Amino acid sequence: MEQNLTDRAFWKSFWESKKDIIFYLKPDYHFGAILAKLIKEKSIKTAIELGGFPGYYATFLKKYYQLDTTLFDYFIHEGIIDQLLKKNGLKHGDVKIIEADLFEYQPAILFDLVTSFGLIEHFNDTKAIIETHLQFLKPGGVLFITLPNFKAVNGWVQRKFDRDNYDKHNIACMDPKLLAECCRQLGLTEVESFYHGKFSVWLENRAEQGGLVKALVKTIWLAGKVFTKIVPVESKALSPYIVVKAVKQI
Repeated sequence: MEQNLTDRAFWKSFWESKKDIIFYLKPDYHFGAILAKLIKEKSIKTAIELGGFPGYYATFLKKYYQLDTTLFDYFIHEGIIDQLLKKNGLKHGDVKIIEADLFEYQPAILFDLVTSFGLIEHFNDTKAIIETHLQFLKPGGVLFITLPNFKAVNGWVQRKFDRDNYDKHNIACMDPKLLAECCRQLGLTEVESFYHGKFSVWLENRAEQGGLVKALVKTIWLAGKVFTKIVPVESKALSPYIVVKAVKQI
């Protein structure tokens, strides 16, 4: 495994700087429709979210689909997790927690669904980081990975106004064909990899930006939203995310 592009200090600083991270998760939360379909089709009962602190998806899947969910991350702040659970009508312990190094941990149990949302792009060796997901996955279980698409408009915004964050991402891995090929090389089946979402741009450091930058980014966001409402196509040029789905052979 090549060196990862972030460390514990980065994530501690990242989460301590974030505002408004506790909120009510709506039924139409990002990727919710795709996950709902998978849960029904594959009779999923258990799920783990890797690298997902503060656990939005572990909470979402527990709240709306009553899955037995676990959150795994290198950095965990239980107080923040409890606040998120409470905000969403859940209680302490409703989502199990594992704080450990992904590359040193040996799973005690396997899951029907293994997910990560914005994790794999922080590592240089894409195939290797996907492979680490598989150690948690039951035979016949579903792998579900999402990552941002920084090879488009949103990537330009990140590169221009938040270069430090942009450089924490492996841009080369943001390629559905490459991701699908990695999955097939790892022996996965029913592989699908595609651009997702009509349009969006964001800045992790928005609060630090001046009025001109905020106004420009908002203008880009509005223009993109108007355009994709007229031409509702998911594409490399405009879609903010990439989704990967695959099944582990029995």
